Amino acid sequence: MLVIVAPGQGAQTAGFLVPWLEDPVFAARFDWLATVAGIDLVHYGTEADDETIRDTQIAQPLLVATGLVAALGVFPRPADAFAGVGAVAGHSVGELTAAAGAGAITAEQAMVLVRERGRAMAAASAAVPTGMTAVLGGVREEVLATIARHGLTAANDNGPGQVVAAGTLEQLAALKEDPPAKARLAPLSVAGAFHTEHMAPAVGRLAALARSVSVHDPRLRVISNKDGQVVRSGAEVLQRIVGQIASPVRWDLCLETMTHLGVTGILEMPPAGTLTGIAKRYFGKSVETFALKTPDQLDAAREFCLAHAAAQTEEVAS
Repeated sequence: MLVIVAPGQGAQTAGFLVPWLEDPVFAARFDWLATVAGIDLVHYGTEADDETIRDTQIAQPLLVATGLVAALGVFPRPADAFAGVGAVAGHSVGELTAAAGAGAITAEQAMVLVRERGRAMAAASAAVPTGMTAVLGGVREEVLATIARHGLTAANDNGPGQVVAAGTLEQLAALKEDPPAKARLAPLSVAGAFHTEHMAPAVGRLAALARSVSVHDPRLRVISNKDGQVVRSGAEVLQRIVGQIASPVRWDLCLETMTHLGVTGILEMPPAGTLTGIAKRYFGKSVETFALKTPDQLDAAREFCLAHAAAQTEEVAS
Protein backbone atom coordinates (compact mmCIF):
# COMPACT_ATOMS: atom_id res chain seq x y z
CA MET A 1 0.00 0.00 0.00
CA LEU A 2 1.23 3.45 -0.95
CA VAL A 3 1.26 6.37 1.51
CA ILE A 4 2.07 9.93 0.42
CA VAL A 5 3.52 12.20 3.11
CA ALA A 6 4.22 15.95 3.20
CA PRO A 7 6.93 17.48 5.39
CA GLY A 8 6.58 20.28 7.90
CA GLN A 9 8.49 23.43 8.69
CA GLY A 10 12.25 22.99 8.89
CA ALA A 11 12.45 20.85 5.76
CA GLN A 12 13.11 23.90 3.55
CA THR A 13 16.65 24.85 2.48
CA ALA A 14 17.92 27.86 0.55
CA GLY A 15 17.49 27.50 -3.22
CA PHE A 16 15.63 24.18 -3.13
CA LEU A 17 13.08 25.40 -5.70
CA VAL A 18 15.64 26.28 -8.39
CA PRO A 19 15.52 22.99 -10.34
CA TRP A 20 11.74 22.74 -10.03
CA LEU A 21 11.09 26.16 -11.55
CA GLU A 22 13.03 25.22 -14.68
CA ASP A 23 9.90 23.28 -15.68
CA PRO A 24 7.46 25.83 -17.20
CA VAL A 25 4.39 23.82 -16.14
CA PHE A 26 5.56 23.65 -12.53
CA ALA A 27 6.53 27.33 -12.65
CA ALA A 28 3.10 28.40 -13.93
CA ARG A 29 1.22 26.35 -11.34
CA PHE A 30 3.50 27.54 -8.57
CA ASP A 31 3.04 31.15 -9.63
CA TRP A 32 -0.73 30.70 -9.38
CA LEU A 33 -0.54 29.43 -5.79
CA ALA A 34 1.96 32.15 -4.86
CA THR A 35 -0.46 34.72 -6.29
CA VAL A 36 -3.29 33.28 -4.23
CA ALA A 37 -1.11 33.58 -1.12
CA GLY A 38 0.04 37.07 -2.09
CA ILE A 39 3.67 36.17 -1.36
CA ASP A 40 6.67 36.14 -3.73
CA LEU A 41 7.36 32.48 -3.10
CA VAL A 42 9.53 32.19 -6.22
CA HIS A 43 12.01 34.63 -4.72
CA TYR A 44 11.99 32.90 -1.36
CA GLY A 45 12.44 29.45 -2.88
CA THR A 46 15.32 30.45 -5.14
CA GLU A 47 17.21 33.52 -3.91
CA ALA A 48 16.54 33.92 -0.19
CA ASP A 49 18.96 32.51 2.38
CA ASP A 50 18.22 29.93 5.06
CA GLU A 51 17.66 32.53 7.76
CA THR A 52 15.08 34.38 5.65
CA ILE A 53 13.04 31.29 4.83
CA ARG A 54 13.14 30.24 8.46
CA ASP A 55 10.47 32.91 8.98
CA THR A 56 7.21 31.09 9.75
CA GLN A 57 5.21 33.40 7.47
CA ILE A 58 7.40 32.40 4.53
CA ALA A 59 8.32 28.80 5.27
CA GLN A 60 4.79 27.49 5.67
CA PRO A 61 3.26 28.78 2.40
CA LEU A 62 6.47 27.82 0.58
CA LEU A 63 6.23 24.22 1.76
CA VAL A 64 2.53 23.79 1.03
CA ALA A 65 2.72 25.30 -2.47
CA THR A 66 5.73 23.16 -3.35
CA GLY A 67 4.09 19.96 -2.15
CA LEU A 68 0.83 20.61 -3.96
CA VAL A 69 2.43 21.44 -7.31
CA ALA A 70 4.91 18.57 -7.07
CA ALA A 71 2.00 16.19 -6.42
CA LEU A 72 0.53 17.20 -9.78
CA GLY A 73 3.89 16.33 -11.31
CA VAL A 74 3.65 12.83 -9.90
CA PHE A 75 -0.08 12.48 -10.63
CA PRO A 76 -0.93 14.68 -13.66
CA ARG A 77 -4.45 13.22 -13.44
CA PRO A 78 -5.60 13.44 -9.80
CA ALA A 79 -7.99 10.54 -10.37
CA ASP A 80 -4.92 8.31 -10.64
CA ALA A 81 -3.92 9.32 -7.13
CA PHE A 82 -7.39 8.63 -5.77
CA ALA A 83 -7.25 5.15 -7.28
CA GLY A 84 -3.69 4.25 -6.33
CA VAL A 85 -2.85 5.97 -3.05
CA GLY A 86 -3.79 4.16 0.14
CA ALA A 87 -3.47 7.11 2.52
CA VAL A 88 -1.94 10.56 2.97
CA ALA A 89 -0.41 12.25 5.98
CA GLY A 90 1.34 15.54 6.62
CA HIS A 91 3.67 16.51 9.42
CA SER A 92 2.46 19.72 11.10
CA VAL A 93 1.78 22.27 8.32
CA GLY A 94 2.10 19.37 5.88
CA GLU A 95 -1.41 18.38 6.95
CA LEU A 96 -2.72 21.24 4.82
CA THR A 97 -0.86 19.78 1.83
CA ALA A 98 -2.31 16.35 2.60
CA ALA A 99 -5.84 17.69 3.08
CA ALA A 100 -5.80 19.47 -0.28
CA GLY A 101 -4.23 16.47 -1.99
CA ALA A 102 -7.01 14.27 -0.62
CA GLY A 103 -9.69 16.67 -1.89
CA ALA A 104 -10.97 17.79 1.52
CA ILE A 105 -10.15 21.42 0.66
CA THR A 106 -8.97 23.11 -2.52
CA ALA A 107 -5.39 24.14 -3.20
CA GLU A 108 -6.49 27.78 -3.11
CA GLN A 109 -8.16 27.35 0.27
CA ALA A 110 -5.01 25.64 1.55
CA MET A 111 -2.88 28.61 0.46
CA VAL A 112 -5.10 31.17 2.19
CA LEU A 113 -5.21 29.07 5.35
CA VAL A 114 -1.46 28.48 5.40
CA ARG A 115 -0.75 32.16 4.84
CA GLU A 116 -2.91 33.11 7.80
CA ARG A 117 -1.60 30.18 9.86
CA GLY A 118 1.95 31.39 9.30
CA ARG A 119 1.12 34.97 10.20
CA ALA A 120 -0.79 33.99 13.33
CA MET A 121 1.93 31.61 14.50
CA ALA A 122 4.60 34.23 13.85
CA ALA A 123 2.66 36.73 15.96
CA ALA A 124 2.26 34.18 18.76
CA SER A 125 5.98 33.39 18.56
CA ALA A 126 6.86 37.08 18.91
CA ALA A 127 4.94 37.40 22.17
CA VAL A 128 7.41 35.27 24.15
CA PRO A 129 10.83 34.05 22.92
CA THR A 130 10.39 30.31 22.41
CA GLY A 131 11.89 27.53 20.37
CA MET A 132 12.21 23.79 19.74
CA THR A 133 14.99 21.26 20.25
CA ALA A 134 15.12 17.71 18.96
CA VAL A 135 16.09 15.11 21.55
CA LEU A 136 17.78 12.26 19.70
CA GLY A 137 18.32 8.88 21.31
CA GLY A 138 18.02 8.08 24.99
CA VAL A 139 15.40 5.95 26.73
CA ARG A 140 11.94 7.13 25.74
CA GLU A 141 10.51 7.25 29.26
CA GLU A 142 13.53 9.16 30.55
CA VAL A 143 13.39 11.57 27.62
CA LEU A 144 9.72 12.38 28.19
CA ALA A 145 10.23 12.70 31.95
CA THR A 146 13.16 15.10 31.49
CA ILE A 147 11.21 17.22 29.03
CA ALA A 148 8.31 17.45 31.49
CA ARG A 149 10.64 18.22 34.41
CA HIS A 150 11.91 21.31 32.64
CA GLY A 151 8.37 22.51 31.96
CA LEU A 152 8.68 21.78 28.26
CA THR A 153 6.20 20.09 25.93
CA ALA A 154 6.93 17.04 23.80
CA ALA A 155 5.63 18.93 20.78
CA ASN A 156 6.64 16.37 18.15
CA ASP A 157 6.81 12.67 18.92
CA ASN A 158 8.40 11.36 15.76
CA GLY A 159 8.91 7.76 16.76
CA PRO A 160 11.80 5.84 18.29
CA GLY A 161 14.76 8.02 19.09
CA GLN A 162 13.32 11.43 18.18
CA VAL A 163 11.17 13.61 20.38
CA VAL A 164 11.07 17.39 19.95
CA ALA A 165 10.91 19.51 23.08
CA ALA A 166 9.34 22.98 22.87
CA GLY A 167 9.01 25.89 25.24
CA THR A 168 10.68 29.10 26.30
CA LEU A 169 14.33 29.73 25.54
CA GLU A 170 15.07 29.61 29.27
CA GLN A 171 13.47 26.17 29.54
CA LEU A 172 15.41 24.94 26.52
CA ALA A 173 18.64 26.29 28.03
CA ALA A 174 17.90 24.32 31.20
CA LEU A 175 17.36 21.20 29.09
CA LYS A 176 20.73 21.76 27.47
CA GLU A 177 22.38 21.87 30.90
CA ASP A 178 20.47 18.85 32.14
CA PRO A 179 19.65 16.59 29.16
CA PRO A 180 18.34 13.02 29.29
CA ALA A 181 20.99 10.34 29.61
CA LYS A 182 22.47 9.04 26.35
CA ALA A 183 20.59 11.63 24.30
CA ARG A 184 21.86 14.27 21.87
CA LEU A 185 20.20 17.66 21.54
CA ALA A 186 19.74 19.46 18.19
CA PRO A 187 18.12 22.92 18.17
CA LEU A 188 15.64 23.29 15.29
CA SER A 189 15.48 26.13 12.78
CA VAL A 190 11.99 27.32 13.70
CA ALA A 191 10.75 30.59 15.11
CA GLY A 192 8.77 29.40 18.11
CA ALA A 193 7.34 26.66 20.29
CA PHE A 194 4.91 25.25 17.76
CA HIS A 195 2.29 22.72 18.86
CA THR A 196 2.26 23.98 22.44
CA GLU A 197 0.09 26.29 24.54
CA HIS A 198 2.24 29.20 23.29
CA MET A 199 0.39 28.93 19.97
CA ALA A 200 -3.11 29.21 21.45
CA PRO A 201 -3.73 32.73 20.01
CA ALA A 202 -3.10 31.38 16.50
CA VAL A 203 -5.75 28.70 16.95
CA GLY A 204 -8.43 31.33 17.44
CA ARG A 205 -7.45 33.17 14.26
CA LEU A 206 -7.50 30.05 12.10
CA ALA A 207 -10.70 28.75 13.70
CA ALA A 208 -12.47 31.96 12.75
CA LEU A 209 -11.35 31.63 9.13
CA ALA A 210 -12.18 27.93 8.99
CA ARG A 211 -15.85 28.65 9.64
CA SER A 212 -16.07 30.11 6.13
CA VAL A 213 -14.24 27.27 4.38
CA SER A 214 -16.36 24.82 2.41
CA VAL A 215 -15.06 21.27 2.73
CA HIS A 216 -15.61 17.88 1.14
CA ASP A 217 -15.09 14.46 2.60
CA PRO A 218 -11.59 13.38 1.53
CA ARG A 219 -11.20 11.03 -1.42
CA LEU A 220 -8.28 9.34 0.36
CA ARG A 221 -7.64 8.20 3.91
CA VAL A 222 -6.18 11.12 5.88
CA ILE A 223 -4.04 10.08 8.85
CA SER A 224 -4.27 12.74 11.54
CA ASN A 225 -1.29 14.18 13.48
CA LYS A 226 -3.45 14.42 16.58
CA ASP A 227 -3.71 10.72 17.34
CA GLY A 228 -2.89 8.76 14.19
CA GLN A 229 -6.56 8.15 13.44
CA VAL A 230 -7.88 7.87 9.90
CA VAL A 231 -10.26 10.78 9.35
CA ARG A 232 -12.97 10.47 6.70
CA SER A 233 -14.96 13.65 7.35
CA GLY A 234 -13.84 16.82 5.63
CA ALA A 235 -15.15 18.96 8.47
CA GLU A 236 -13.15 16.94 10.98
CA VAL A 237 -10.01 17.11 8.84
CA LEU A 238 -10.21 20.89 8.92
CA GLN A 239 -11.08 21.01 12.63
CA ARG A 240 -8.03 18.90 13.46
CA ILE A 241 -5.75 21.05 11.28
CA VAL A 242 -6.85 24.10 13.25
CA GLY A 243 -6.41 22.45 16.64
CA GLN A 244 -3.00 20.92 15.96
CA ILE A 245 -1.39 24.37 15.91
CA ALA A 246 -1.36 24.24 19.72
CA SER A 247 -1.30 20.48 20.31
CA PRO A 248 1.52 17.96 19.88
CA VAL A 249 2.21 16.20 16.59
CA ARG A 250 2.00 12.44 17.20
CA TRP A 251 3.85 11.25 14.13
CA ASP A 252 4.69 8.06 16.04
CA LEU A 253 0.98 7.20 16.05
CA CYS A 254 0.72 8.06 12.35
CA LEU A 255 3.47 5.51 11.70
CA GLU A 256 1.61 2.92 13.77
CA THR A 257 -1.51 3.50 11.69
CA MET A 258 0.48 3.10 8.48
CA THR A 259 1.65 -0.26 9.82
CA HIS A 260 -1.90 -1.37 10.56
CA LEU A 261 -3.03 -0.30 7.10
CA GLY A 262 -0.32 -2.45 5.52
CA VAL A 263 1.98 0.21 4.08
CA THR A 264 4.62 -1.06 1.66
CA GLY A 265 5.85 2.23 0.20
CA ILE A 266 6.10 5.84 1.40
CA LEU A 267 6.65 8.74 -1.01
CA GLU A 268 7.61 12.09 0.52
CA MET A 269 6.78 15.31 -1.29
CA PRO A 270 9.54 17.93 -1.66
CA PRO A 271 11.51 19.26 0.05
CA ALA A 272 11.87 15.61 1.00
CA GLY A 273 14.16 13.68 3.28
CA THR A 274 13.00 14.32 6.84
CA LEU A 275 9.98 12.01 6.91
CA THR A 276 11.55 9.26 4.81
CA GLY A 277 14.50 9.35 7.22
CA ILE A 278 12.14 8.81 10.15
CA ALA A 279 10.36 6.03 8.24
CA LYS A 280 13.62 4.21 7.56
CA ARG A 281 14.46 4.19 11.25
CA TYR A 282 10.96 3.04 12.18
CA PHE A 283 10.24 0.43 9.51
CA GLY A 284 13.75 -0.68 8.60
CA LYS A 285 13.79 -2.52 5.30
CA SER A 286 10.19 -3.72 5.54
CA VAL A 287 8.85 -0.55 3.86
CA GLU A 288 10.34 1.15 0.80
CA THR A 289 10.72 4.91 0.84
CA PHE A 290 11.16 7.54 -1.88
CA ALA A 291 12.30 11.07 -1.10
CA LEU A 292 11.25 13.30 -4.01
CA LYS A 293 13.81 16.11 -4.01
CA THR A 294 14.28 17.20 -7.64
CA PRO A 295 12.17 17.06 -10.82
CA ASP A 296 14.55 14.63 -12.54
CA GLN A 297 13.19 12.02 -10.10
CA LEU A 298 9.58 12.32 -11.29
CA ASP A 299 9.65 9.36 -13.65
CA ALA A 300 11.14 7.16 -10.94
CA ALA A 301 8.59 8.49 -8.44
CA ARG A 302 5.72 7.55 -10.77
CA GLU A 303 7.15 4.05 -11.17
CA PHE A 304 7.47 3.76 -7.38
CA CYS A 305 3.83 4.77 -6.95
CA LEU A 306 2.62 2.37 -9.63
CA ALA A 307 4.50 -0.52 -8.06
CA HIS A 308 3.01 0.02 -4.61
CA ALA A 309 -0.45 0.84 -5.95
CA ALA A 310 -0.34 -2.43 -7.88
CA ALA A 311 0.64 -4.31 -4.73
CA GLN A 312 -2.29 -2.69 -2.95
CA THR A 313 -4.70 -3.68 -5.74
CA GLU A 314 -3.48 -7.27 -5.72
CA GLU A 315 -3.96 -7.49 -1.95
CA VAL A 316 -7.52 -6.14 -2.19
CA ALA A 317 -8.31 -8.55 -5.01
CA SER A 318 -7.04 -11.54 -3.08
